[in-house]
Amino acid sequence: MQRILAIAWLTWKAALRFKLFLVIATLLVLAVVGLPLVIKDDGSAQGFTQIILTYTLSVITALLGLSTLWLACGTLARDIEECQIQVVATKPVARWQIWLGKWLGIVSLNAALLAISGGCVFALLQYRATKLPPAVQKTLREQVLVARGSAREPSHAAELEAAADQLLKEKVKTAAVESPADLLELRKQILESLRAESQLVRPGYMRTWKIDLGFARRYLAGKPLQLRVKFNTAQGSGSGTFDALWRVGDPPKTKYWQSDPDNPMSLAPDTFHEFSIPPDLFDEHGVLTIQFANVNRTALLFPPDEGMEVLYPEGGFALNFARGLGIIFCWMALLAALGLAAASQLSFPVAAFFALAMMVVVLSSGMLAESVDSGSVAAGNSEKGIAGHSILDGVLIPAFKGVLTVVSLAKNFSPIDALSTGRSITWSELGLAFAQMVLLLGGLFAAAGIALFSRRELATAQGNQ
Repeated sequence: MQRILAIAWLTWKAALRFKLFLVIATLLVLAVVGLPLVIKDDGSAQGFTQIILTYTLSVITALLGLSTLWLACGTLARDIEECQIQVVATKPVARWQIWLGKWLGIVSLNAALLAISGGCVFALLQYRATKLPPAVQKTLREQVLVARGSAREPSHAAELEAAADQLLKEKVKTAAVESPADLLELRKQILESLRAESQLVRPGYMRTWKIDLGFARRYLAGKPLQLRVKFNTAQGSGSGTFDALWRVGDPPKTKYWQSDPDNPMSLAPDTFHEFSIPPDLFDEHGVLTIQFANVNRTALLFPPDEGMEVLYPEGGFALNFARGLGIIFCWMALLAALGLAAASQLSFPVAAFFALAMMVVVLSSGMLAESVDSGSVAAGNSEKGIAGHSILDGVLIPAFKGVLTVVSLAKNFSPIDALSTGRSITWSELGLAFAQMVLLLGGLFAAAGIALFSRRELATAQGNQ
Protein backbone atom coordinates (compact mmCIF):
# COMPACT_ATOMS: atom_id res chain seq x y z
CA MET A 1 0.00 0.00 0.00
CA GLN A 2 2.92 2.32 0.70
CA ARG A 3 4.08 1.97 -2.91
CA ILE A 4 0.58 2.71 -4.25
CA LEU A 5 0.35 5.80 -2.06
CA ALA A 6 3.77 6.94 -3.29
CA ILE A 7 2.57 6.74 -6.92
CA ALA A 8 -0.62 8.60 -5.92
CA TRP A 9 1.49 11.36 -4.36
CA LEU A 10 3.57 11.63 -7.53
CA THR A 11 0.31 12.07 -9.48
CA TRP A 12 -0.68 14.88 -7.12
CA LYS A 13 2.72 16.53 -7.52
CA ALA A 14 2.41 16.39 -11.30
CA ALA A 15 -1.06 17.96 -11.16
CA LEU A 16 0.22 20.73 -8.87
CA ARG A 17 3.37 21.25 -10.93
CA PHE A 18 1.40 21.78 -14.13
CA LYS A 19 -1.12 24.00 -12.24
CA LEU A 20 -3.93 21.60 -13.19
CA PHE A 21 -5.39 21.48 -9.68
CA LEU A 22 -5.40 25.27 -9.33
CA VAL A 23 -6.85 25.85 -12.81
CA ILE A 24 -9.69 23.35 -12.36
CA ALA A 25 -10.43 24.60 -8.84
CA THR A 26 -10.59 28.18 -10.11
CA LEU A 27 -12.89 27.24 -13.01
CA LEU A 28 -15.18 25.33 -10.64
CA VAL A 29 -15.46 28.22 -8.17
CA LEU A 30 -16.08 30.70 -11.00
CA ALA A 31 -18.81 28.44 -12.38
CA VAL A 32 -20.45 28.14 -8.97
CA VAL A 33 -20.35 31.86 -8.23
CA GLY A 34 -20.72 33.20 -11.77
CA LEU A 35 -23.64 31.21 -13.16
CA PRO A 36 -26.24 32.38 -10.59
CA LEU A 37 -25.11 35.98 -11.17
CA VAL A 38 -25.33 35.78 -14.97
CA ILE A 39 -28.56 33.75 -15.24
CA LYS A 40 -31.52 35.17 -13.34
CA ASP A 41 -34.25 32.93 -11.92
CA ASP A 42 -37.99 33.66 -12.06
CA GLY A 43 -38.32 34.15 -8.30
CA SER A 44 -39.97 30.78 -7.67
CA ALA A 45 -38.45 28.04 -5.55
CA GLN A 46 -38.12 25.81 -8.60
CA GLY A 47 -36.43 28.52 -10.65
CA PHE A 48 -34.07 29.36 -7.83
CA THR A 49 -32.89 25.79 -7.36
CA GLN A 50 -32.68 25.21 -11.11
CA ILE A 51 -30.05 27.94 -11.30
CA ILE A 52 -28.15 27.05 -8.15
CA LEU A 53 -28.31 23.26 -8.27
CA THR A 54 -29.05 22.09 -11.79
CA TYR A 55 -26.77 24.44 -13.70
CA THR A 56 -23.88 24.59 -11.24
CA LEU A 57 -23.76 20.84 -10.55
CA SER A 58 -24.06 20.10 -14.27
CA VAL A 59 -21.11 22.40 -15.02
CA ILE A 60 -19.13 20.91 -12.14
CA THR A 61 -19.76 17.39 -13.41
CA ALA A 62 -18.81 18.35 -16.98
CA LEU A 63 -15.60 20.14 -15.95
CA LEU A 64 -14.53 17.37 -13.60
CA GLY A 65 -15.40 14.70 -16.16
CA LEU A 66 -13.35 16.28 -18.94
CA SER A 67 -10.41 17.03 -16.66
CA THR A 68 -10.52 13.49 -15.28
CA LEU A 69 -10.39 11.94 -18.75
CA TRP A 70 -7.63 14.32 -19.84
CA LEU A 71 -5.52 13.67 -16.74
CA ALA A 72 -6.15 9.91 -16.73
CA CYS A 73 -5.18 9.56 -20.38
CA GLY A 74 -2.25 11.96 -20.10
CA THR A 75 -0.65 10.95 -16.83
CA LEU A 76 0.10 7.39 -17.98
CA ALA A 77 0.41 7.81 -21.75
CA ARG A 78 2.72 10.84 -21.45
CA ASP A 79 4.92 9.08 -18.91
CA ILE A 80 5.32 6.17 -21.32
CA GLU A 81 5.88 8.32 -24.40
CA GLU A 82 8.41 10.57 -22.65
CA CYS A 83 10.23 7.54 -21.17
CA GLN A 84 9.59 8.67 -17.60
CA ILE A 85 7.75 5.50 -16.61
CA GLN A 86 10.91 3.45 -17.09
CA VAL A 87 12.47 5.19 -14.09
CA VAL A 88 9.56 4.10 -11.91
CA ALA A 89 9.33 0.61 -13.44
CA THR A 90 12.93 -0.14 -12.50
CA LYS A 91 12.05 0.35 -8.84
CA PRO A 92 10.63 -2.54 -6.78
CA VAL A 93 7.10 -1.49 -7.77
CA ALA A 94 4.78 -3.82 -9.67
CA ARG A 95 2.97 -2.62 -12.76
CA TRP A 96 -0.41 -3.06 -11.10
CA GLN A 97 0.77 -0.88 -8.19
CA ILE A 98 1.74 1.87 -10.63
CA TRP A 99 -1.67 1.66 -12.32
CA LEU A 100 -3.66 1.65 -9.05
CA GLY A 101 -1.47 4.43 -7.63
CA LYS A 102 -2.25 6.70 -10.56
CA TRP A 103 -5.96 5.86 -10.29
CA LEU A 104 -5.93 6.60 -6.56
CA GLY A 105 -4.15 9.89 -7.17
CA ILE A 106 -6.69 11.00 -9.77
CA VAL A 107 -9.62 9.88 -7.60
CA SER A 108 -8.30 11.69 -4.50
CA LEU A 109 -7.71 14.79 -6.63
CA ASN A 110 -11.32 14.64 -7.79
CA ALA A 111 -12.51 14.16 -4.21
CA ALA A 112 -10.76 17.36 -3.14
CA LEU A 113 -12.08 19.35 -6.11
CA LEU A 114 -15.59 18.00 -5.63
CA ALA A 115 -15.53 18.84 -1.92
CA ILE A 116 -14.44 22.43 -2.66
CA SER A 117 -17.01 23.03 -5.40
CA GLY A 118 -19.79 21.18 -3.58
CA GLY A 119 -19.15 23.19 -0.41
CA CYS A 120 -19.35 26.41 -2.41
CA VAL A 121 -22.67 25.34 -3.98
CA PHE A 122 -24.15 24.43 -0.60
CA ALA A 123 -23.00 27.67 1.06
CA LEU A 124 -24.23 29.82 -1.84
CA LEU A 125 -27.58 28.00 -1.83
CA GLN A 126 -28.12 28.59 1.88
CA TYR A 127 -27.01 32.23 1.64
CA ARG A 128 -29.19 33.15 -1.33
CA ALA A 129 -32.18 31.34 0.16
CA THR A 130 -32.23 33.86 3.02
CA LYS A 131 -32.67 36.69 0.47
CA LEU A 132 -35.92 35.27 -0.92
CA PRO A 133 -39.42 36.34 0.22
CA PRO A 134 -40.77 34.38 3.22
CA ALA A 135 -43.41 32.57 1.14
CA VAL A 136 -40.79 31.39 -1.36
CA GLN A 137 -38.49 30.34 1.47
CA LYS A 138 -41.27 28.23 2.97
CA THR A 139 -41.88 26.50 -0.36
CA LEU A 140 -38.15 26.02 -0.78
CA ARG A 141 -37.76 24.35 2.62
CA GLU A 142 -40.77 22.09 2.12
CA GLN A 143 -40.37 21.04 -1.51
CA VAL A 144 -36.72 21.52 -2.52
CA LEU A 145 -34.30 21.83 0.40
CA VAL A 146 -35.43 18.51 1.77
CA ALA A 147 -35.03 14.82 1.05
CA ARG A 148 -38.42 13.51 -0.08
CA GLY A 149 -39.34 9.91 -0.74
CA SER A 150 -41.90 9.00 -3.38
CA ALA A 151 -44.61 6.43 -3.89
CA ARG A 152 -46.50 5.48 -7.05
CA GLU A 153 -49.30 3.18 -8.01
CA PRO A 154 -48.13 -0.40 -8.72
CA SER A 155 -47.37 -1.17 -12.35
CA HIS A 156 -50.08 -2.86 -14.39
CA ALA A 157 -47.69 -3.91 -17.14
CA ALA A 158 -48.18 -7.65 -16.52
CA GLU A 159 -51.97 -7.35 -16.70
CA LEU A 160 -51.77 -5.33 -19.91
CA GLU A 161 -49.39 -7.86 -21.48
CA ALA A 162 -51.77 -10.71 -20.62
CA ALA A 163 -54.75 -8.80 -21.99
CA ALA A 164 -52.84 -8.02 -25.20
CA ASP A 165 -52.03 -11.73 -25.69
CA GLN A 166 -55.68 -12.65 -25.21
CA LEU A 167 -56.89 -10.06 -27.70
CA LEU A 168 -54.20 -11.14 -30.15
CA LYS A 169 -55.50 -14.71 -30.08
CA GLU A 170 -59.00 -13.48 -30.83
CA LYS A 171 -57.74 -11.28 -33.68
CA VAL A 172 -55.80 -14.12 -35.27
CA LYS A 173 -58.94 -16.24 -35.38
CA THR A 174 -60.82 -13.66 -37.45
CA ALA A 175 -57.98 -12.06 -39.49
CA ALA A 176 -55.24 -13.63 -41.57
CA VAL A 177 -51.69 -12.81 -40.50
CA GLU A 178 -49.18 -13.21 -43.31
CA SER A 179 -45.85 -13.31 -41.44
CA PRO A 180 -44.36 -13.35 -37.91
CA ALA A 181 -43.37 -9.70 -38.37
CA ASP A 182 -47.02 -8.79 -38.99
CA LEU A 183 -47.98 -10.75 -35.89
CA LEU A 184 -45.51 -8.81 -33.76
CA GLU A 185 -46.69 -5.51 -35.21
CA LEU A 186 -50.33 -6.40 -34.51
CA ARG A 187 -49.53 -7.30 -30.90
CA LYS A 188 -47.62 -4.05 -30.50
CA GLN A 189 -50.61 -2.05 -31.75
CA ILE A 190 -52.98 -3.89 -29.40
CA LEU A 191 -50.68 -3.31 -26.43
CA GLU A 192 -50.31 0.40 -27.23
CA SER A 193 -54.09 0.71 -27.47
CA LEU A 194 -54.55 -0.94 -24.07
CA ARG A 195 -51.91 1.30 -22.50
CA ALA A 196 -53.57 4.42 -23.88
CA GLU A 197 -56.96 3.26 -22.62
CA SER A 198 -55.58 2.64 -19.11
CA GLN A 199 -54.22 6.21 -18.98
CA LEU A 200 -57.33 7.89 -20.37
CA VAL A 201 -59.82 9.88 -18.30
CA ARG A 202 -62.78 10.76 -20.49
CA PRO A 203 -64.88 13.93 -20.00
CA GLY A 204 -67.26 13.52 -17.09
CA TYR A 205 -65.42 10.47 -15.73
CA MET A 206 -63.27 9.92 -12.67
CA ARG A 207 -59.88 8.28 -12.19
CA THR A 208 -58.83 6.66 -8.89
CA TRP A 209 -55.31 5.86 -7.68
CA LYS A 210 -54.55 3.59 -4.71
CA ILE A 211 -51.00 4.33 -3.58
CA ASP A 212 -49.35 2.34 -0.79
CA LEU A 213 -46.96 4.46 1.27
CA GLY A 214 -45.39 1.32 2.74
CA PHE A 215 -43.20 1.61 5.83
CA ALA A 216 -43.17 5.42 5.53
CA ARG A 217 -46.67 5.55 7.03
CA ARG A 218 -45.12 4.93 10.46
CA TYR A 219 -43.43 8.35 10.61
CA LEU A 220 -45.75 10.46 8.43
CA ALA A 221 -48.38 11.16 11.09
CA GLY A 222 -49.13 14.86 11.19
CA LYS A 223 -46.92 15.66 8.18
CA PRO A 224 -48.36 17.17 4.99
CA LEU A 225 -47.68 15.40 1.70
CA GLN A 226 -47.32 16.66 -1.87
CA LEU A 227 -48.91 15.33 -5.03
CA ARG A 228 -46.85 15.57 -8.21
CA VAL A 229 -49.04 15.17 -11.30
CA LYS A 230 -48.66 15.40 -15.03
CA PHE A 231 -51.15 14.79 -17.83
CA ASN A 232 -51.24 15.01 -21.61
CA THR A 233 -53.97 15.81 -24.09
CA ALA A 234 -54.33 15.71 -27.85
CA GLN A 235 -56.49 18.83 -27.90
CA GLY A 236 -55.97 22.28 -26.43
CA SER A 237 -58.28 24.51 -24.44
CA GLY A 238 -59.04 28.15 -25.01
CA SER A 239 -56.84 29.25 -22.09
CA GLY A 240 -54.19 26.59 -22.54
CA THR A 241 -55.10 25.07 -19.15
CA PHE A 242 -57.61 22.51 -17.89
CA ASP A 243 -59.76 22.43 -14.76
CA ALA A 244 -59.02 19.73 -12.20
CA LEU A 245 -61.12 18.56 -9.24
CA TRP A 246 -59.40 16.42 -6.61
CA ARG A 247 -60.44 14.40 -3.61
CA VAL A 248 -57.88 12.66 -1.40
CA GLY A 249 -58.87 10.17 1.27
CA ASP A 250 -61.30 7.28 1.56
CA PRO A 251 -64.29 8.26 3.73
CA PRO A 252 -65.59 6.98 6.04
CA LYS A 253 -62.37 4.99 6.66
CA THR A 254 -60.22 8.13 6.70
CA LYS A 255 -60.46 11.88 6.73
CA TYR A 256 -60.57 13.44 3.30
CA TRP A 257 -59.69 16.62 1.50
CA GLN A 258 -61.11 17.94 -1.74
CA SER A 259 -60.44 20.95 -3.92
CA ASP A 260 -63.02 23.71 -4.17
CA PRO A 261 -65.62 22.67 -6.81
CA ASP A 262 -66.50 26.32 -7.41
CA ASN A 263 -62.87 27.22 -8.00
CA PRO A 264 -61.16 24.19 -9.58
CA MET A 265 -57.43 24.04 -10.12
CA SER A 266 -56.27 25.29 -13.51
CA LEU A 267 -53.41 23.07 -14.72
CA ALA A 268 -51.40 23.13 -17.94
CA PRO A 269 -50.74 19.88 -19.84
CA ASP A 270 -47.28 18.36 -20.39
CA THR A 271 -46.06 20.02 -17.21
CA PHE A 272 -45.35 18.74 -13.71
CA HIS A 273 -47.53 20.28 -11.00
CA GLU A 274 -46.99 19.96 -7.26
CA PHE A 275 -49.46 20.86 -4.54
CA SER A 276 -49.69 20.02 -0.86
CA ILE A 277 -52.43 18.00 0.80
CA PRO A 278 -53.29 17.82 4.52
CA PRO A 279 -51.70 15.12 6.70
CA ASP A 280 -53.19 11.79 7.86
CA LEU A 281 -55.40 11.06 4.84
CA PHE A 282 -54.14 7.49 4.36
CA ASP A 283 -55.77 4.46 5.98
CA GLU A 284 -54.35 2.18 8.68
CA HIS A 285 -52.51 0.13 6.03
CA GLY A 286 -50.80 3.20 4.58
CA VAL A 287 -52.91 3.30 1.40
CA LEU A 288 -53.69 6.78 0.09
CA THR A 289 -56.74 7.08 -2.17
CA ILE A 290 -56.64 9.85 -4.78
CA GLN A 291 -59.52 10.69 -7.13
CA PHE A 292 -59.51 13.03 -10.11
CA ALA A 293 -62.66 14.24 -11.84
CA ASN A 294 -62.38 15.41 -15.45
CA VAL A 295 -64.79 18.34 -15.82
CA ASN A 296 -63.37 19.38 -19.19
CA ARG A 297 -64.68 18.62 -22.66
CA THR A 298 -61.43 16.89 -23.59
CA ALA A 299 -60.07 13.52 -22.51
CA LEU A 300 -56.89 13.68 -20.43
CA LEU A 301 -54.13 11.06 -20.24
CA PHE A 302 -52.04 10.43 -17.11
CA PRO A 303 -48.81 8.56 -18.03
CA PRO A 304 -48.29 5.52 -15.76
CA ASP A 305 -44.66 6.34 -14.95
CA GLU A 306 -45.06 10.04 -14.11
CA GLY A 307 -48.77 10.85 -14.11
CA MET A 308 -49.30 10.57 -10.34
CA GLU A 309 -46.72 10.52 -7.56
CA VAL A 310 -46.94 11.08 -3.81
CA LEU A 311 -43.97 12.85 -2.21
CA TYR A 312 -43.29 12.74 1.54
CA PRO A 313 -40.49 14.09 3.79
CA GLU A 314 -37.79 11.55 4.49
CA GLY A 315 -34.71 13.45 5.71
CA GLY A 316 -32.63 16.62 5.67
CA PHE A 317 -31.09 18.34 2.66
CA ALA A 318 -27.46 18.51 3.84
CA LEU A 319 -26.98 14.75 4.08
CA ASN A 320 -28.96 14.24 0.88
CA PHE A 321 -26.70 16.73 -0.90
CA ALA A 322 -23.62 14.87 0.37
CA ARG A 323 -24.97 11.58 -0.98
CA GLY A 324 -25.58 13.27 -4.35
CA LEU A 325 -21.96 14.41 -4.43
CA GLY A 326 -21.01 10.83 -3.57
CA ILE A 327 -22.72 9.57 -6.74
CA ILE A 328 -20.92 12.23 -8.82
CA PHE A 329 -17.69 11.01 -7.23
CA CYS A 330 -18.51 7.46 -8.38
CA TRP A 331 -18.84 8.80 -11.92
CA MET A 332 -15.40 10.44 -11.67
CA ALA A 333 -13.85 7.22 -10.36
CA LEU A 334 -15.30 5.33 -13.34
CA LEU A 335 -14.00 7.92 -15.82
CA ALA A 336 -10.55 7.74 -14.23
CA ALA A 337 -10.51 3.96 -14.71
CA LEU A 338 -11.69 4.37 -18.32
CA GLY A 339 -9.00 6.91 -19.15
CA LEU A 340 -6.21 4.91 -17.55
CA ALA A 341 -7.35 1.71 -19.28
CA ALA A 342 -7.19 3.48 -22.65
CA ALA A 343 -3.78 4.97 -21.90
CA SER A 344 -2.43 1.57 -20.86
CA GLN A 345 -2.17 0.55 -24.53
CA LEU A 346 -2.75 3.66 -26.65
CA SER A 347 -0.92 6.92 -27.15
CA PHE A 348 -2.30 10.05 -25.50
CA PRO A 349 -4.30 11.43 -28.50
CA VAL A 350 -5.73 8.02 -29.39
CA ALA A 351 -6.54 7.22 -25.75
CA ALA A 352 -8.34 10.56 -25.33
CA PHE A 353 -10.27 9.99 -28.57
CA PHE A 354 -11.26 6.47 -27.44
CA ALA A 355 -12.43 7.69 -24.02
CA LEU A 356 -14.49 10.50 -25.55
CA ALA A 357 -15.99 8.04 -28.06
CA MET A 358 -17.11 5.87 -25.15
CA MET A 359 -18.79 8.91 -23.59
CA VAL A 360 -20.56 9.65 -26.87
CA VAL A 361 -21.93 6.10 -26.86
CA VAL A 362 -23.30 6.66 -23.36
CA LEU A 363 -24.89 9.97 -24.36
CA SER A 364 -26.39 8.32 -27.48
CA SER A 365 -28.03 5.51 -25.56
CA GLY A 366 -31.44 7.09 -26.17
CA MET A 367 -31.08 6.55 -29.91
CA LEU A 368 -29.93 2.98 -29.32
CA ALA A 369 -32.94 2.36 -27.09
CA GLU A 370 -35.29 3.62 -29.81
CA SER A 371 -33.75 1.19 -32.31
CA VAL A 372 -34.11 -1.69 -29.85
CA ASP A 373 -37.75 -0.79 -29.12
CA SER A 374 -38.59 -0.61 -32.83
CA GLY A 375 -36.63 -3.80 -33.57
CA SER A 376 -34.70 -2.22 -36.43
CA VAL A 377 -31.98 0.35 -37.12
CA ALA A 378 -33.93 1.53 -40.17
CA ALA A 379 -36.58 4.20 -39.85
CA GLY A 380 -40.15 3.12 -40.50
CA ASN A 381 -43.25 5.06 -41.50
CA SER A 382 -45.36 5.54 -38.39
CA GLU A 383 -48.15 7.30 -40.29
CA LYS A 384 -48.69 4.29 -42.58
CA GLY A 385 -47.95 1.76 -39.84
CA ILE A 386 -44.90 0.39 -41.69
CA ALA A 387 -42.11 -0.92 -39.48
CA GLY A 388 -38.47 -0.37 -40.41
CA HIS A 389 -36.29 -3.25 -41.58
CA SER A 390 -32.60 -3.69 -42.31
CA ILE A 391 -30.39 -6.66 -43.15
CA LEU A 392 -28.12 -5.58 -40.27
CA ASP A 393 -30.85 -5.87 -37.64
CA GLY A 394 -29.84 -9.42 -36.72
CA VAL A 395 -26.37 -8.21 -35.73
CA LEU A 396 -26.85 -4.63 -34.56
CA ILE A 397 -29.98 -5.04 -32.40
CA PRO A 398 -28.42 -7.71 -30.10
CA ALA A 399 -25.26 -5.61 -29.96
CA PHE A 400 -27.29 -2.52 -29.02
CA LYS A 401 -29.05 -4.52 -26.29
CA GLY A 402 -25.71 -5.52 -24.84
CA VAL A 403 -24.44 -1.94 -24.93
CA LEU A 404 -27.61 -0.65 -23.25
CA THR A 405 -27.32 -3.29 -20.54
CA VAL A 406 -23.81 -2.11 -19.70
CA VAL A 407 -24.63 1.59 -20.04
CA SER A 408 -27.68 1.26 -17.77
CA LEU A 409 -25.39 0.14 -14.93
CA ALA A 410 -24.05 3.69 -14.77
CA LYS A 411 -26.49 5.99 -16.55
CA ASN A 412 -29.41 5.26 -14.21
CA PHE A 413 -27.67 7.24 -11.47
CA SER A 414 -28.33 10.96 -11.93
CA PRO A 415 -28.35 12.88 -8.62
CA ILE A 416 -28.78 16.36 -10.10
CA ASP A 417 -32.45 15.93 -11.02
CA ALA A 418 -33.17 14.38 -7.63
CA LEU A 419 -31.51 17.22 -5.71
CA SER A 420 -33.17 20.00 -7.74
CA THR A 421 -36.65 18.52 -7.09
CA GLY A 422 -36.06 17.67 -3.43
CA ARG A 423 -35.97 13.90 -4.00
CA SER A 424 -34.30 11.60 -1.52
CA ILE A 425 -31.04 9.92 -2.53
CA THR A 426 -30.89 6.93 -0.21
CA TRP A 427 -27.85 5.18 1.19
CA SER A 428 -28.87 2.10 -0.77
CA GLU A 429 -28.79 4.10 -4.03
CA LEU A 430 -25.34 5.43 -3.17
CA GLY A 431 -24.15 1.93 -2.28
CA LEU A 432 -25.58 0.53 -5.51
CA ALA A 433 -23.91 3.30 -7.52
CA PHE A 434 -20.58 2.50 -5.89
CA ALA A 435 -21.01 -1.23 -6.48
CA GLN A 436 -22.04 -0.93 -10.13
CA MET A 437 -19.92 2.01 -11.30
CA VAL A 438 -16.77 1.73 -9.20
CA LEU A 439 -16.50 -1.94 -8.30
CA LEU A 440 -18.10 -3.60 -11.34
CA LEU A 441 -17.53 -1.32 -14.34
CA GLY A 442 -14.47 0.38 -12.87
CA GLY A 443 -13.10 -3.01 -11.84
CA LEU A 444 -13.51 -4.33 -15.38
CA PHE A 445 -11.66 -1.33 -16.83
CA ALA A 446 -8.99 -1.70 -14.14
CA ALA A 447 -8.50 -5.39 -14.89
CA ALA A 448 -8.20 -4.68 -18.62
CA GLY A 449 -5.91 -1.69 -18.06
CA ILE A 450 -3.59 -3.53 -15.67
CA ALA A 451 -3.39 -6.54 -18.02
CA LEU A 452 -2.52 -4.31 -21.00
CA PHE A 453 -0.04 -2.22 -19.04
CA SER A 454 1.67 -5.32 -17.62
CA ARG A 455 2.25 -6.73 -21.11
CA ARG A 456 3.34 -3.49 -22.71
CA GLU A 457 6.97 -3.11 -23.81
CA LEU A 458 7.90 0.14 -22.11
CA ALA A 459 11.41 0.36 -23.53
CA THR A 460 10.14 0.30 -27.12
CA ALA A 461 6.82 2.02 -26.54
CA GLN A 462 7.93 5.43 -27.75
CA GLY A 463 9.39 4.10 -30.95
CA ASN A 464 6.32 1.99 -31.71
CA GLN A 465 3.87 4.86 -31.46
